[in-house]
This record gives sequence, structure tokens and C-alpha cells, in this order.
Amino acid sequence: MGVGRSSGYNQEPGTTVTLEQTEVNGAVTSLVRRTVHPSGLRIVTEQMAGVRSAAVGVFIGVGSRDETARQHGCSHFLEHLLFKGTPSRTALEISSSLDRVGGEFNAYTAKEYTCFHARVLDVDLPLAIDVVGDMLTSSLITAEDVEAERDVILDEIAMHDDDPDDVIHNLVAEQAWGAETPLGRGIAGTEASISGLTRDEIDDFYQEHYVAPRMVVSVAGNVDHDEVVAMVEKAFSGQGFLQGSAAPVPPREGSPLEVVAGEISTERPLEQVNVILAREGLQRGDDRRFAFEVVNTAVGGATSSRLFQEVREHRGLAYSVYSYAYSHAETGLFGVQVGCLPAKLDEVLEVVRSELAAVARDGITAEELELGKGQLRGGLVLGLEDSASRMSRIGRAELVHRELYSIDEVLARIDAVTLEDCREVAAEILTRPEILAVVGPA
Repeated sequence: MGVGRSSGYNQEPGTTVTLEQTEVNGAVTSLVRRTVHPSGLRIVTEQMAGVRSAAVGVFIGVGSRDETARQHGCSHFLEHLLFKGTPSRTALEISSSLDRVGGEFNAYTAKEYTCFHARVLDVDLPLAIDVVGDMLTSSLITAEDVEAERDVILDEIAMHDDDPDDVIHNLVAEQAWGAETPLGRGIAGTEASISGLTRDEIDDFYQEHYVAPRMVVSVAGNVDHDEVVAMVEKAFSGQGFLQGSAAPVPPREGSPLEVVAGEISTERPLEQVNVILAREGLQRGDDRRFAFEVVNTAVGGATSSRLFQEVREHRGLAYSVYSYAYSHAETGLFGVQVGCLPAKLDEVLEVVRSELAAVARDGITAEELELGKGQLRGGLVLGLEDSASRMSRIGRAELVHRELYSIDEVLARIDAVTLEDCREVAAEILTRPEILAVVGPA
């Protein structure tokens, strides 16, 4: 194990540290290193043995929760626009450059960050980094492109509004944090907000947030750290992006945000009713998150879970039933989502509430503890078998967490969870006031 395990926001600019080194029979199988450029840009790599691919992701510390009401949807709008062209590449040249080498290239916007990512053969990594760097530092954002992409995004919003799964999760967030708050608003914006955004407003947002101290370049695969740093320095040199000196922006923090309980619903002409029963969960950095993940797995995170067995297998009340937990910097949610026939809704809610109350009262069993641990261990390791997942792990950890745990450390944290840990966190979370969100026919 190397040094510098905390996030790079407090690492001296211009230095490189080793974060993680794994050896098998004396041979290095994984090596994670980080360089903090004098500009504040962080470059994190994981050198993986035995692969011929490489994945690059650029994580920008801005998402929908950083928007004002006037800017609602701007992060997502900008994500689209950065594919439209630079002084040296047209939109077609951006897309065809990686298509030509069989690469995968995409982007997504979340509430707390935006990510542009590509996966290619190792020999094509310089091309991928060059294209991404050009897009992020030198996009033109022309008025013509803004108008063309505006219609695309309005179509996307309409598509999401037709998807009950998207609708219900937006309803839960709206009830939890408020329709007029950054966390309570949907990521894509609304028809009104997208129609109202101007080219200058989007460009101002770009200039303010797409800066080196807010970015992490994450690369994993058959790579050499020093070579990646040189590629990034070349690719991100446009428009004076790496000029000047600054410290990286620290991970997001804030005072705990209240989750407001209550009921919220909307009508849709559907055959099924889609329902979420949610309540306040854990903040991102809460040490109890490992225990609660085990609880979540036992409650509804697997086909052997209580809810799947009771709601679907034993009673035949629904085809789809599962629980989930996610966290933001200063708040989180735990929820149970079910899709069922409208006539079965009351019985479904009764069963779900009964099972949650039993876990809150008695905790989980020793068998469920071991099943939950096994599920988490397997999901973690199997989910990190390729370069793209490794890139995402170290990139997100660098941007949003205050330290990077090695895979072995995460496995040890999972193994250390006890029945008492699960009982205590379940008793607290599963007795909190609930949010009931319903999407379905009148």
C-alpha cells in the first residue's frame, strides 16, 4: 500500500502519489496513482495487468443541484452541447473518431457531477483523451447548436415523462426535498426552463464550472501513469485551460438536509400502478453505510430477499419489487419500489410495511447477514472486472469522497458488519417517517 490515500484536494499541486498497489505472487496486478497538476486538475490512473483496453472518464464537479431555478437543466443541456463541435473538430468528426476504432463514447449528468467517458483499445487511448480534452476545454457552443439541441432535449423530457419509473423517482425527490430546491428538481429540466435558457447563459455556466480545479481525469486499463499525464497535459491545453495555479475543489459538504415525509402522486393512463415507499437514508460518508447495505440486500436487494419472497413468490402480488439506498453529500434515501395491479396496491403496501417493521424491530437473521455479505462481496468484485468500471470507481471516489478505499479494504468493511450493526441501523432508518409516491391510473 502506498501513501496519499485521502482525496487529492489536499495534495500538494505538482506532485504524484501512489494510492494503491496490489501484488499476486510478487507481481503487481493493480497500481493506482494520482497526480495533481499545478492548475488543480487531478489525474488518477489504475494500471491493470492482463487487459488490452483502456477507459478514460472526466468527472466534473457540477450537476443539477448546482443550478439556480433559472438555470434548471443547464448541466444536462451543456452535456449535450459539448458533443457539437470545437475549432478543430465538427460534431461528426467527434463521433466518428472513436467509432472508427471501435470505441465506446458517452456522457451522463447526475445531481452532483457530470461525466464524459470513453473505452477503447489501449493503443487508441491517446486519441480518446485528445477528443475528450478538446471537447471539454474548447467547445464552441454556437447559437445554432443550442437551438437544434433544445428540441432534442425537449423530446427527451417528454420521453422521460412517459416513463413511470422516471416519473416516480422525480416525485420522491420532489416530496423529500421540495420541488423548488436543487435536489428536489429533476436533472433534465422542464419544458419551461429548457425553452428559456439562452446561449449566453449556457456558455456562462460552462466557463464558470468547467475549470481544472473542479475536474478529475480518471483512466484505467493497460496504461502507464506518466504517459497518461503527458497525454492529458497535451489534450487539455486548449484555451489556456491548464494555465495558472489553484488547489483542487474539495468534495462537496453541507449541513444535513431534512427529508420531508408525506404523500405525492400523479395520474398516468397505465395498466399498473407504480409505487415507492421511501424514507430518509444515510449521508454519503456515514460509516454505517456498509451495515445498511447488508440490511438493504436482506430487505429487497436480491431474489432471496424478504420482500421478493413475500410479495412476489409467496403472494403473487407483483412482478417487480425491490429496495434501494442512495446517498448525497448531506442526505440520502432508502426506498422500496413495487409495480402492481391497482386492485392489489393496498395489500402490497400492507405487506411491505409489515416486513419493514419486522426488520426495524428484530433486525435481520444470521443467515440473512451472511447472504447479504456474500451478495455485496460478489457484486463488488464482479462489477470491477473491466477497465470502465475500474475507471469509474477511482474517478467518482476522487471527486465525491474524502478518501479512496482499496477493494480489499471495502471487502474487510463488509466482512466486519455484525448482526448488532444491522439491528441498530435498521431500527433507526426503517422507523423514520415515510414518503409514499404513486404513479398510475385514476
